[in-house]
Amino acid sequence: MRSPAHRTLFLLTACSLAAGAALAPAPASAQGGYPSKPIQLVLPFPPGGATDVVGRTIARKLGERLGQTVVVENRPGAGTIVAASYVAKSAPDGYTLMATSGTTFTVNPAVYAKLPYDPQKNFEPIGMIGSTGLILLANRDVPVNNLKEFVAAVKADPGKYSYGSFGAGTTAHFAGEELLNLTGTKLLHVPYKGSAPAMTDLMGGQIPFSVDTVAAAIPQLKSGKIKAIAVTTAKRSSLLPNVPTVAESGYPGMDTSTWIALVAPRGLPAEVRTRLEKALADTIADPATRSQLAENGIEPFYAPGKQVAAMIDKEIPQMRAIAQRAHIKLD
Repeated sequence: MRSPAHRTLFLLTACSLAAGAALAPAPASAQGGYPSKPIQLVLPFPPGGATDVVGRTIARKLGERLGQTVVVENRPGAGTIVAASYVAKSAPDGYTLMATSGTTFTVNPAVYAKLPYDPQKNFEPIGMIGSTGLILLANRDVPVNNLKEFVAAVKADPGKYSYGSFGAGTTAHFAGEELLNLTGTKLLHVPYKGSAPAMTDLMGGQIPFSVDTVAAAIPQLKSGKIKAIAVTTAKRSSLLPNVPTVAESGYPGMDTSTWIALVAPRGLPAEVRTRLEKALADTIADPATRSQLAENGIEPFYAPGKQVAAMIDKEIPQMRAIAQRAHIKLD
């Protein structure tokens, strides 16, 4: 049997332990949950390009809204496959995200027989960031100023002309082949390793035409070094309001652009997905962010993850049909 002194000491010790437990730091979940540490944002493109600038802009603003630093990591290579594979295998806890283009989800499945990731099953779309149209461009010395003249010139001299893109199996390549199919023309496709070398050769006259993003074209168009023929989207680009669409130029049915979305590995907890969707929606609604995206050739618009998933489902068979018709296949 304990003495009164022992009982008093036991009670004091128990009270001290209880008080200490009450003052100890609560687990992260009790302190507001996600996020409790920095978040990694993977970009599948090298530093310096328009998509890289967009990703860094979004990372900074997302960090402000989530109360944590969002650290950008560039993982370029193999048409976004390197980055996509890494993210697909990452833990679905909200601490690894990816901002990437439609290439990852709709183009790669159309041109590769086998991918190390499943574009529809391995990712959880958070939401849309924005899009940029694609555009048919011409060297300034080529005697073509609109799509009608382009078609006439190509048909009048078969085999004379070629067009460049920023890579085989890219959205620019797909848009070029779809345009040729619509207009009943044939040009040799010259793939480049990126937009910069293709633009350099277009300005230098090594290639007469190219298909590129509106984002990449704007600086050169403003300087008068190249000419705009037509945009491939259903509506005119707000960034180039004076450039007609392919449909307006007499060939209806074309609506091709490249878009950028934020995704995570499949299996996010519902509360984490909701938090990320809200943070992204608020980021895209921010006037300063929208202005910065527009300055880099991106037309900002937010759409929730469900709409991104639906867009992916819709575009995959469309891209596969174009790839089959144009014999676009990569190993």
